[in-house]
Order: sequence, then structure tokens, then C-alpha cells
Amino acid sequence: MKAERQDIAARLKELRELEGRSLEEVAEVLGVTVDEYQRYETAEADIPASSLHNLAQLLNADLTELLTGKAPRMKVFCVTRAGGGVKVTRRKDYQYRNLAANFSGRKVNIFEVTVPPDAGEAGLQENTHPGQEFNYLLEGRMKVRIHGNELMLETGDCIYFDSNYGHSMEALDGQPARFLAMIV
Repeated sequence: MKAERQDIAARLKELRELEGRSLEEVAEVLGVTVDEYQRYETAEADIPASSLHNLAQLLNADLTELLTGKAPRMKVFCVTRAGGGVKVTRRKDYQYRNLAANFSGRKVNIFEVTVPPDAGEAGLQENTHPGQEFNYLLEGRMKVRIHGNELMLETGDCIYFDSNYGHSMEALDGQPARFLAMIV
């Protein structure tokens, strides 16, 4: 994971410089201090998944290219087999798999997300990112917090929300919660 983090950090710095963006400008957009942002570019800190999404948009890059260094190639369709997809290990508490990483020019990022039952306080940390998000609970139960509201979701339930507002997910009943997240 350290090598992956270093690779992403190097790509991030290169993209920022190519786009002519200052450290201060990017930090402000992400809502972090310049020191904190520099820790992302030097691989001293993990980059939250929501920040990766924001960075890709800000730097006119594809999220897949930022994460893997490879440009998506598929233009007509993209098949991801069971258990496949690009693993995104940007938060210790959530596990992400990008299910459409190889589709070029996609308008939606689609992830399978697993929230472990023991995420604790780290799992309650709110994320924000531009756009909207749709979550469909595939397995388990989870508590969703959005802008001061708490909602309980059961397997088969779904929620659509404005992801500019702080949101977090918590697995319940000592079991992981697995959901499909579509970020527009």
C-alpha cells in the first residue's frame, strides 16, 4: 500500500504542476491546510476517497488514471467480472472497488464499498465531494449520516443524496455492510 500511495502522490503532484495549480489553490478547494495537502503529495498521508474524486475533477484527470497511472481504454462498453475492479485503498476503514475503471469518458464513478463492523470513529468521519451520490445496500445493515440526519438502511434499501453535504456510513449488528455507490 505504501508503494501505491507513493505512485498516486507522484501522479498527483505532476498533474497539479501540469495544470498550473498552486499548493494553496488545491488545498483551499479540498478544504485542508497547505501542510496537509503537501502530505498527500509526499505520500506521508492517505488521501480520502472523496478528495481523490475532487482532485481528479480539479486537475482535469480521470480518476482511474490518477489511481493506476493507466488511462481507461473502453469506449463502447466495459465488463467487470465478479470480484474484479480496481481496488481503491484510500481509507483504512472502507474498502472500495471501482467497477467501471476501464470505461473512458464515464460520467459516473461506480464503486462497490464495504464498511467493516469495526471501523469505529474513523468510519464516522464525514466525507464531502461535488455532485450527487446513489447508494444501494447489497448486504448487511448500515446507519447513514447526512447533514445531521441519521437513517437506517437494510439490505435492498437505497438512498440518493447531494454529496456536497457531509456524509458517513456505519455498519451495524457487528457485520460488514456492502453497498453499490454511484457518484455523479
